[in-house]
Amino acid sequence: MAKYEEPTEEMTVELSLDNGKDVTCAVITILEVEKQDYIVLLPLDEKGENQDGEVWFYRYSENPDDPSEEPELGYIDSDEEYDRVADAFDEFLDDQEFDEILSD
Repeated sequence: MAKYEEPTEEMTVELSLDNGKDVTCAVITILEVEKQDYIVLLPLDEKGENQDGEVWFYRYSENPDDPSEEPELGYIDSDEEYDRVADAFDEFLDDQEFDEILSD
């Protein structure tokens, strides 16, 4: 079972990719899967848009002793771990659609 954390306001982060390119990403949510936090990011183009709907998953951790410290992002190492996060994100999307139906 995954736990979801909704950002309280629209947040973006700037990622520096391995190729030296910087990409601005919207933070979609933070998921907890098997006691590990993951962040779901939506990469944005120069206009602040995303045309293809691709999202990126990263391990996510914060320093509980220093909340002002920058959070750390890490790569997901295995296909199995990636699949667990992708399944949790699918659940998150299903819950969001269900909530929208209820609010209509």
